[in-house]
Amino acid sequence: MEDPTGIAALAKVLPPDLGADEEIDWPAAEARWGTRFPRDYMAFMSVYGAGSFDEVGILMPLPKEYIQWDPGTFEEETENARYTWEMLNGQEGLDIDPDHILAWGITSGPDILCWLTTDPDPDQWPVLVCGRHTRDDFTLFACGMVEFLRKLLLDEYDPYPLSIGLRDPRYVHWLEKQRRWKAGLDPCSGEPRPTDQ
Repeated sequence: MEDPTGIAALAKVLPPDLGADEEIDWPAAEARWGTRFPRDYMAFMSVYGAGSFDEVGILMPLPKEYIQWDPGTFEEETENARYTWEMLNGQEGLDIDPDHILAWGITSGPDILCWLTTDPDPDQWPVLVCGRHTRDDFTLFACGMVEFLRKLLLDEYDPYPLSIGLRDPRYVHWLEKQRRWKAGLDPCSGEPRPTDQ
């Protein structure tokens, strides 16, 4: 049976073994943002949850209680992406109402990974990358979030869409990262942290 969310294909290149069901209150998230969410994002949250691989972080639509540091939600990065669009007075070749930019991820670059939410069907929202140090400030990709991540991991983009490269991607849920930090371990690798940190 075909997987319309693409999660099975993503799991082949990004094992979800350190992921966790985020248990999002989807009605509350929809009420907060005034929209439904793409099925692939919802599936991603149920398998991987919020967290990161390498230098790419996936955000939550609503805040949650945390152990050590705020794991990040759409709020701040959506404001940053919209502000960047407005400060640049847009970009030639793209006709975008900044109110239709909704952030779902970030990189250490610091790029902002967004959806362009103009289509009434969230499953048709393309990915919009706000690249802070890339060739174009904004780049549109005609695919959903999960397919974008899969292609990113397989290095199928030319030019590469982010300002950072991926070295050894392993997805780690945000709670696991914070548990590791409190235990004196590197939050990404799980190895002991140098004592000077």
